[in-house]
Amino acid sequence: MKSIEQLVLVLVGPTAIGKTELSFLLAEQFNCEIISMDSVQVYRFMDIGSAKPGREERKRVRHHLLDIADPDEQYTAANFVRDCLLAVDDICSRGKTPLITGGTGLYLSCLINGLFETIHVEDEVREQIKIALRAKGLAALHRELATVDPTSAKRIHPNDRQRVLRGLEIYRATGIPWSEHLRQQKERGPQVRFSRLYCIGLECERPLLYRRIDQRTEQMLDQGLVDEVTGLRKMGYGPELSSMQSIGYRHVNKYLDDGYDLASMAGDLARDTRRYAKRQMTWFRRQACLHWYDRQEGKSIVNDVKNFIKKER
Repeated sequence: MKSIEQLVLVLVGPTAIGKTELSFLLAEQFNCEIISMDSVQVYRFMDIGSAKPGREERKRVRHHLLDIADPDEQYTAANFVRDCLLAVDDICSRGKTPLITGGTGLYLSCLINGLFETIHVEDEVREQIKIALRAKGLAALHRELATVDPTSAKRIHPNDRQRVLRGLEIYRATGIPWSEHLRQQKERGPQVRFSRLYCIGLECERPLLYRRIDQRTEQMLDQGLVDEVTGLRKMGYGPELSSMQSIGYRHVNKYLDDGYDLASMAGDLARDTRRYAKRQMTWFRRQACLHWYDRQEGKSIVNDVKNFIKKER
């Protein structure tokens, strides 16, 4: 097992809660460089919809794991764990503190609790599932998943195309539910041990979070999210890609293809982002390592990290 002895900070929370602002405060206080833990920010050209840090923010604090894959590449949790640990080593080698921050709960779980081993799936199995998707639709495949793997179906949203298909691929390829593979992996334990890890979770009252999400949605559309998606499609990145099925990109693709009005699309985007934020919190609540704070408790967080560092010396 790999052991990391240096201080590592983790900052998580649902979308739009204010992680970016706090990450800069922590970076300034503890000489940090930031490692993005976001499954969309890894992709080049996908800036507005992923709320990717801009040039000025990156000048202020060095960021890692941004713009490292093209939108038609599959970037997995295994990729993240590998790249994150390399970034941690790089940052520590220069005497700085890694700050891992983002909203992708699966990435955090794999990093802390252990990585789900890659399961080989034959191309024929994948093609059969794609044919079934075209013939029956995603809802029918989610119902099938609920029959063969109810535990996974319960945690995977019916609209999460990538994970619904993955769950069926794994079951058909191995005859064993995805949830059972995960259980066995958890028993084997993590591949890395963090000796000095302090994990921060941000929360706030739900009405406030929902207002912030509505504001974020409006801001993204004002910044040109529709133009960004149009540009991606002109570059050859079609709506069928996993990256283009993520929140925001999926909605704009539907708007461009199905011809429903902009106001309806914006409403659906805000609604689905609120639902996504709720699922994010469900993921994070499962992580026993997290210390929870209200989004406005920046001073308390800094003081608690300082006290943690003193105790660890």
